[in-house]
Amino acid sequence: MADLHIELPEKLIPVFEGPADVRGAYGGRGSAKTRSFATMVAVQGLRFGQAGVRGLVLCGRQFMNSLADSSLEECKRAIQDNPVLSAYYEIGDTFIRSKDRRIEFVFCGLDRNIESIKSKGRILLLWVDEAEPVTEQAWSIVVPTLREEGAGWNAELWVTWNPKRKGAPVEARWRDSNDPRVKVVQLNWRDNPRFPAMLDRARQRDLSERPELYDHVWEGAHATTLPGAYFAAGLVLAQQEGRIGVVPRDPLMQLRAHVDIGGTGARADAFAMWISQNVGHQVRVLDHYEAVGQTAEFHFAELRKRGYGPDVLSVYLPHDGSAQDKVHDTSYEKAFRDAGYAVTVVPNQGRGAARQRIDAVRRLMPAMWFNEATTAGGRAALGWYHEKRDEQRGIGLGPDHDWSSHSADAAGLLAITHEPPSSSWGKPLTYPKLGYA
Repeated sequence: MADLHIELPEKLIPVFEGPADVRGAYGGRGSAKTRSFATMVAVQGLRFGQAGVRGLVLCGRQFMNSLADSSLEECKRAIQDNPVLSAYYEIGDTFIRSKDRRIEFVFCGLDRNIESIKSKGRILLLWVDEAEPVTEQAWSIVVPTLREEGAGWNAELWVTWNPKRKGAPVEARWRDSNDPRVKVVQLNWRDNPRFPAMLDRARQRDLSERPELYDHVWEGAHATTLPGAYFAAGLVLAQQEGRIGVVPRDPLMQLRAHVDIGGTGARADAFAMWISQNVGHQVRVLDHYEAVGQTAEFHFAELRKRGYGPDVLSVYLPHDGSAQDKVHDTSYEKAFRDAGYAVTVVPNQGRGAARQRIDAVRRLMPAMWFNEATTAGGRAALGWYHEKRDEQRGIGLGPDHDWSSHSADAAGLLAITHEPPSSSWGKPLTYPKLGYA
């Protein structure tokens, strides 16, 4: 057999060197990670076959309704582009297998076929492409199936993904692991020595015309904005203007908490809160807090821990802040007052209230300065908050009520209750002459 020659992005070479249990790469578009892993999957199958090992190379994705949704075509192209791999594998419309019948490729979706993976046979390698949406339940089933080992080898898990959610299970499990047998790197367009000129033109158009999406799509950053999100452009402008960074708390100014109330119990809506100060023309957004299913006492303890006691903080509640909680038979208004806080319940704005809050946040956004370290979760919610669409009719159905809407509603409360600076702001101050007796 002729010598096998494989070209990889330089950053991937250490990933495929030496023993490992997990190998992976994450990053943005154009990095060549999928094609590189498809090639190395075929190489690994060849190595097993040449060593006389029989078994399955399993290629999975979370969602796969048919082979058209699988990695089959990527694997085919990778094999066909290399004469040594082409000589070893037999390729059909729906299959890839080695000509010596030692290695067989199997393609499956983890959402529907997760239990059947246990009975797939001797799995030598599992490559999960587009792994960002894979659930923790799926990982907990998949990982224990990789238990084959022999002289100088063991079954391996390979993962490739484009980051989206910071808390995605694939991120928590593999991205920052300190285990030396977990070899995962970030790979982006600039790491691809064959990055196509046409793709680079698309990248530059996104940088110019869709800056709110650029870092996620091309640089492998977590998605902080969604296409069509109400506040995406405002957050991008805040970043560009340096209004997201270290924002100090003015010890002489009153703090304000704007709240979207949740409830108690596992299925309750989230309780979300923004802490801010009005300092001149600036709205200093100092902190964000969100919790699900906790009691009012839990929230008060968290406020005190962060230095937001009743002596420095005024609380603004939505109109339902005066409603009785179903579990504890009290209202948030009364609970906050009993804890010593000054409370304002903002009246119901009536029909079109959601639209009014959105417009108010958009108007206020140019004056908002965000403390980066403590508002990341809240800014992610603002960047995600978007309109629900009827794609067939091409119409908007109002804000989509999802995980982001509670923090967005609290920000809306902040905006509609914002007090502009005094009309004397910016005028010179006249001090009386000082006299001494």
